[in-house]
Amino acid sequence: MNVITQNLAQVRQRLREAERLAGRPEGSVGLVAVGKTWPATVLAEAYRLGLRDFGENYLQEALAKQDELKELAIVWHFIGPIQSNKTRLLAERFHWVHGVDRLKIAQRLSEQRPVDLPPLNVCIQVNVSNEPSKAGVGLVSLGELAESIAGLPRIKLRGLMAIPAPSDNYDQQRDTFRTLREALEGLGLAGLDTLSMGMSDDLEAAVLEGATLVRVGTAIFGERL
Repeated sequence: MNVITQNLAQVRQRLREAERLAGRPEGSVGLVAVGKTWPATVLAEAYRLGLRDFGENYLQEALAKQDELKELAIVWHFIGPIQSNKTRLLAERFHWVHGVDRLKIAQRLSEQRPVDLPPLNVCIQVNVSNEPSKAGVGLVSLGELAESIAGLPRIKLRGLMAIPAPSDNYDQQRDTFRTLREALEGLGLAGLDTLSMGMSDDLEAAVLEGATLVRVGTAIFGERL
């Protein structure tokens, strides 16, 4: 059994146990494998083991992997910071964009999404830890932004995403993820079904608080290259 096979089995077991503890059906939480810095050959191995959703943080690296793996039925998620001059490629080449935190970015994605493709799935990134250096809209401004994005064509607002400040405290992890869940519930917009939260070190707390997608890199692939 190679390392990825073993790691992925452990991650899947963690997810199943977290789902059980949360009283949620097995398989109700989607797993996005974050492949940043890992070559396409490694992603292909994870695909062979049944993964279909892959997340990338760096656009140029992601585009090269997409070209190399174009024969595989991969669902591509962009989870990195978004620059205005890169939105066209995001709109054309990805299925999901998780880090939208400005109306300008959402408008560009909407305008640049090809008409022959399904609407682009987007999540609003929320700065739940109030970190000055971290991207994401504040909770106070979230409602107005969500309503504006929800009305745009060619994209579909699916929910919220967060990258909280790292914490080893389980209760603190849950508190932070609960804040995001309650923010989603408080928006009152139809069609919001996604909470993209939880990574290698805190996915259990995220699942207990309602995560529908967890983004896992290190626990599957190992420390980044």
